[in-house]
Amino acid sequence: MIELRTPTQIEQMRPAGRFVASVISALAEKAAVGVNLLELDELAHRMIKDAGAESCYIDYHPSFGASPFGKVLCTSVNDAVLHGLPHDYVLQDGDLLSVDFAASVDGWVSDSALSVVVGTPREEDLRLIDTAQRALDAGIAAAQAGNKLGDISHAIGSVARADGLGVNLQFGGHGVGRTMHGEPHVPNDGPAGRGLKLRPGLVIAIEPWFLHTTDEIVFDPDGWTIRSADGSRGAHVEHTVAITADGPLVLTARD
Repeated sequence: MIELRTPTQIEQMRPAGRFVASVISALAEKAAVGVNLLELDELAHRMIKDAGAESCYIDYHPSFGASPFGKVLCTSVNDAVLHGLPHDYVLQDGDLLSVDFAASVDGWVSDSALSVVVGTPREEDLRLIDTAQRALDAGIAAAQAGNKLGDISHAIGSVARADGLGVNLQFGGHGVGRTMHGEPHVPNDGPAGRGLKLRPGLVIAIEPWFLHTTDEIVFDPDGWTIRSADGSRGAHVEHTVAITADGPLVLTARD
């Protein structure tokens, strides 16, 4: 069921958005050569506790997970692009790291993701991150009341295809509210002018993710970590966005 939020409820969602943005910023600053992925998860865990927030991940167990997630943060490195389960891995020079984080504050959820290069960057990684970010910006710009859901998808996919990237449609954006994942599904490509009419009060996570040379994915044995089928690297960015009469409101905007 698709739920629309009142202007008052959207205001009540702002603290969750600000908190998630602060954690993403702290993680990006912490990520460096020699830092263990478990240290990043520990930092996010500590910030959740200090803020009196609740993790959306730790007990999360959809059908594709081999077990409950058990961590509070997704950390995907290099050829991993989504749902990376934090483990005992020390970041190396040149690693492409994607962090994805969602939390609930006062019963409202926000969700956001960011990709960064640790240490010395590869030019192709920077281009991939830039493409993902421009696709996110295009998707947000299309999130206007009166448009269709397909306008967001088409805007994202157009950026990817213009840069020669394929787009996987198995995972994408989603509704956000009292829970982390709700209706509608927001594909990262599709025809413009099709699908659900965007109305004020709809809150969605817009979530482009792309791989260098494929749109095919494989799962790790943990049932969570998603990698490119050919070993190429991936980038993943995301914001929680409210559709309003005055235009899109990015609840997880970072300073």
